Amino acid sequence: MAKKEQNRMVKLYREQVVPALTAEFGYKNINEVPKLVKIVVSAGLGDVKSNSKSFNIALDELAVITGQKPVPTVAKKSISNFSLREGQKIGAKVTLRGEKMYEFFDRLISIALPRVRDFHGVPAKAFDGRGNYSLGIKEQLIFPEISYDKIEKVRGFDVCFVTTAKTNAEAKALLKALGMPFNK
Repeated sequence: MAKKEQNRMVKLYREQVVPALTAEFGYKNINEVPKLVKIVVSAGLGDVKSNSKSFNIALDELAVITGQKPVPTVAKKSISNFSLREGQKIGAKVTLRGEKMYEFFDRLISIALPRVRDFHGVPAKAFDGRGNYSLGIKEQLIFPEISYDKIEKVRGFDVCFVTTAKTNAEAKALLKALGMPFNK
């Protein structure tokens, strides 16, 4: 039985990122080096909450982008000003781990982000203080898997990178070493 080929990003992490971060931050143990734990892709779909066909189209687009079936998110409580009822579907999310996470990360930084109009890098200030990074994508069309002719509406979504880093500096160094194109 042939050995499965290792993902390009996993190989990059093991061969280049771990030694670089160990030298930069002076880690004594390889397990101290921060790593990417999961990527959460979420989309708020409140504008289509009454139209189940549009909701399903949005779920299908998210599934095509991530390669995994999204989980619908529901409202926790009713808010009459927004005509929102408890238990109503208002969004979707996908949690990527392991091979799918690294494959999505690779596609995002090498294919999708360079397709953004007037792209000068992602903001470097979107860290939460605990080593996690959030990024907003304005339109799903930057992914080549989405056909321009078949989309119903341009939708955006959020991507959250969860790491084991203790500080923002460690998380930024990790993501930068993996290839995240930060702007100044």
